[in-house]
This record gives sequence, structure tokens and C-alpha cells, in this order.
Amino acid sequence: MEVRWTGVERSKLGSQYAVFTLLLGVWSARGLEMSVGKVPFLEAVNGSTVMLPCTYASCIGIKDLYFNWQYNDNGTMQKVCEAVIPTEDVEPDVKIFRERVEFIGKNHKNNISILIWNITFEDGGLYTCFGRNPKEKNKNHSTVFHLIVVNELRVVDNTLTIIIASAVGGAIAFLMAFMLLKNFTLFVLAKLEEKNKECLVSSSGIDNTENGLSGSKADSKPTPKKK
Repeated sequence: MEVRWTGVERSKLGSQYAVFTLLLGVWSARGLEMSVGKVPFLEAVNGSTVMLPCTYASCIGIKDLYFNWQYNDNGTMQKVCEAVIPTEDVEPDVKIFRERVEFIGKNHKNNISILIWNITFEDGGLYTCFGRNPKEKNKNHSTVFHLIVVNELRVVDNTLTIIIASAVGGAIAFLMAFMLLKNFTLFVLAKLEEKNKECLVSSSGIDNTENGLSGSKADSKPTPKKK
């Protein structure tokens, strides 16, 4: 049986498909996301205690979110810890598989960070924070954090930075001083010009008064006496 579509039906079908595609894109863009922050690495001294940060985010919330931390041991992934979070703001029961590891995130504000005490050079490497959310049809996501263990922290030479900062500061100070001097000079010139104008007006008034008086005296004649 052949089905024929009218123009109106085709238009409706196209609109529905466009809406469905848009919703699907929004759903995909706002799915589960794991994050270790803006700086995905840390350089720490041997024997110190470090935190490996990780948080999760989901637009529609979570239910029985599964997460774990894994350590990449020369290509072999070893579990550091794992747990299931029933709902948000509920502290999970975490299973820890590695020594000197403590779960400190407590799921407060979606925080699932861990702490490693007294790190050694063997602790250095890549750590993966993984999550899977059944509420999003088991959508999963992971992110990697790099721990670098060193004997001592490198001393950063800030000489060039200090020179640049001093030069910039000096240039700004010079520019501000120049602007202040310019404004002061313009102010003084304006006052002098205003004073000169007042002097010219006063002088002009005096000249006009003197000319008027002398003219009146010259023009005035005595009244002739009647005989």
C-alpha cells in the first residue's frame, strides 16, 4: 500500500524531527561530567600528603551513581577506591583498595576527592576519576589527574617577571604624572587667560570713562548772559 504525504504533513513531520534532534543534543550536552578542576596535575614533594580532586555534575541529577578512582600502573588499571552514591548529598560507603588513601569528598557538593598520605615515588602517575549514572541510562564519563612526585620543588626565577612588572609600573606612574602635569598646566593657563581678560575689560572701561569726561568738558559751553 503506497502512503502519500501532503505538504502540511511533511512540514509537521519535519518540525517534530527538528525538535527531537534539538532535545537529543541538549540531553547529550548536559550529561554526566567528571572534573578534576582547571589544573589537571600536581607536583608534590616525596613524603608529603596530597589531595586528588574530583567532582561530578549532572543536569537531571543522580541515582545510584557509581564512581571509582583508578591508578595507571604501566598500562594496568588498578582500583584505588569505589562506591555507589544513592542520591546527592548522601555520604557513600567507600571501599578502599590502596594503602594511605582516604576518601575526603564525603559527596558534599558533589565532591568525591581522595587524599593520599605520605606519598612515595611509586604513587606518581596518572589517576582516573570515573563515574556512571543509571539515571542517564548508565551514561559514563571519566577524567585524568597527573600526580608528579619530586625530591624538592623547583625554585622559579622571578627576575624577569619582576623586571617586567617594574617597567610596567614605572610607565604607568610616568603616564599618570604626565597627565597630572598637563591638567595643572592647562588650569594655570586658563586662570591666566581669565585674568588677562578681566584686565582688558577694566582697562577698556577706564579709557571709555576718561574719553567721555574729557569730551563732555570740551563740548560744554557757558550759557550766554542776556543783556
